[in-house]
Amino acid sequence: MIEVHDLHKHFGGFRAVDGATLSIESGQITGLVGPNGAGKTTLFNVIAGVLPPTHGKVLMDGEDITGLPPHVLFHKGLLRTFQIAHEFSSMTCRENLMMVPSSQSGETLWNTWFGRRRIADEERALKAKADEVLEFLTIEHLADHPAGAVSGGQKKLLELGRTMMVDAKIVFLDEVGAGVNRTLLGTIAEAIERLNRERGYTFCIIEHDMDFIGRLCETVIVMAEGRKLAQGTIDEIKANEQVIEAYLGTGLKNKESA
Repeated sequence: MIEVHDLHKHFGGFRAVDGATLSIESGQITGLVGPNGAGKTTLFNVIAGVLPPTHGKVLMDGEDITGLPPHVLFHKGLLRTFQIAHEFSSMTCRENLMMVPSSQSGETLWNTWFGRRRIADEERALKAKADEVLEFLTIEHLADHPAGAVSGGQKKLLELGRTMMVDAKIVFLDEVGAGVNRTLLGTIAEAIERLNRERGYTFCIIEHDMDFIGRLCETVIVMAEGRKLAQGTIDEIKANEQVIEAYLGTGLKNKESA
């Protein structure tokens, strides 16, 4: 679904992404791992249109999407979440989800005067869909809670819920497990698995928790120094001497042999 060819992103003399070439297969859950500073989040930002590339190309389903802004990619079904959740803190969890779909009738002044019935019908449909999403994520009890008052893990679930309010094709998740307790992390993992299995979502996940990556991901890509270092299954990555030396270190090797 996604092809990245010789992608570069430079900040002055610093090369955050330095010739990355990789692919993300449709219908799979792909993990993206690597040490801090490897260029993972910058790569996400360039693919998702948050940052323009310095050089290189990004394709989605064969179409060149290099440098397209996030709102255009949103309509093509490419979405991303952030390591720190970006909720509307004073709005309820349900309202946060209802805000997601674009081109709502209530966004135009004309319709607020002459299209009130249409607006009311749309809001009923959006409310029903938001409640369905909250139930899917097992946080329906938070529907009327201010989004800013729920836990960090619940905010991550809400971020995932936003992707369910539109027809997402591929979702980039940036450290979805960061700061989340083990119980909620299991809930998040189950939701990702179900979205992949039942609704055909393609995911690419940045994550440092290798157990989480191992549970979810068929393919794992390792980045180091701004480019792809290795790609394979979690077992192949853990056994890769180049990865062990460059990223995972002797600690993992000792842990695996213990």
